[in-house]
Amino acid sequence: MDIPAFLFLALMAFVGIWPLFMMFVWLTGGLAFYWLHERRAPRWDTLPDLGPSPVTVSVLVPCFNEEDNAEETIRALAAQAYPALEVIAINDGSRDRTAEVLDRLMAEIPRLRVVHLARNQGKAMALRAGALAARGEVLVCVDGDAILHPHCVAWLVHRFADRPRLGAVTGNPRIRNRSSLLGLLQVGEFSATIGLIKRTQRVDGRVFTVSGVVVAFRKAALQDVGWWTDDNLTEDVDVTWKLQRRRWTVHYEPNALAYILMPETLRGLWKQRVRWATGGAQSFLRYAPDLLTWTDRRMWGVVGEYFITLVWCYAMVLATALALLGLAGLLPASFQPVPELLSIWGMLLSVACLVQFWTSLAIDRRYEPPGSGSWRALFWVIWYPVAFWLLSAGAAIVGFPRALARRSGQRARWVSPDRGFR
Repeated sequence: MDIPAFLFLALMAFVGIWPLFMMFVWLTGGLAFYWLHERRAPRWDTLPDLGPSPVTVSVLVPCFNEEDNAEETIRALAAQAYPALEVIAINDGSRDRTAEVLDRLMAEIPRLRVVHLARNQGKAMALRAGALAARGEVLVCVDGDAILHPHCVAWLVHRFADRPRLGAVTGNPRIRNRSSLLGLLQVGEFSATIGLIKRTQRVDGRVFTVSGVVVAFRKAALQDVGWWTDDNLTEDVDVTWKLQRRRWTVHYEPNALAYILMPETLRGLWKQRVRWATGGAQSFLRYAPDLLTWTDRRMWGVVGEYFITLVWCYAMVLATALALLGLAGLLPASFQPVPELLSIWGMLLSVACLVQFWTSLAIDRRYEPPGSGSWRALFWVIWYPVAFWLLSAGAAIVGFPRALARRSGQRARWVSPDRGFR
């Protein structure tokens, strides 16, 4: 076998084996987390023990053009079963009726205060403004379209007791809109992939990112790392890396349920994933060089997984292009994929995908109300490798150059995302 043919075979092997390997890692890590932390834990619909004097909590809700969603979100926060709580809504220069909606709610809800910013400053700056006004020792950050379960804040906050180096606790987002194929696929994605990844990374000791839609921070930890970075498109990834670089730990609390809206159009989904990919690349480019020291060795797994996955994305495009050129007769026959091997790989991938989804949905079943239909997503998971792996790979391929091209200090401002069919 000549060297080009060997390199092509190695490339194809890497493209085929890496997803299977990561599926195995996520599956075993998720099962380990379940066995250690969830198997005998109380259910999400019960309240955890908060002790005789629970800490004061400030819930920060940055809002930009949220007139359709803000009221439902704020009323759910006002109904939280947590005694020492205030809600701070930050109107980040909205151009719709968000300011009017928030002011009307403030007149009705004693727990609510409202901060108005004259111009849109971006989510990171809106959170900073809310944090400056906050009285709480713990800051819970919630997106303007999220509906929190009444016990969510209590489950987030109870983990901070007796853990002085705990910097953040990320919650468990649940998809609200499940009426379309894209919605059902994302139910499966959040349960079977994102949930397993969070569990696996928590077992390993370091988390790639908290869920920006529902997360609690120790205020002192945020002060220590300089708050949120205002030029990163995904401030949640950035602050997670900053916290862990300063030796703050990050936990995952699956009982902290938040019901969220997700894109149900391909265009909206693509824009969301490119933004996620660009923000993740920004964090990697900013912090990875400083983490290649022995003292930061516990971050090597997160950094290494991101880097290899990024390489895999580009390798998949290269392997596909070479295979197509080989099939077209523009390259030697040794660059043509072997049909039998492709068939075996496709079968293994399909079986592995179904096993992963079945296991994760079995773990996740306890967080779904009866009759929610989450198991319907299992029927569609066979499409997951095509529908989402290719989408994620494409987003990474587009997002990484965008991260390289963004100027340092260029403030990240937001636009209203696709929230699905209403």
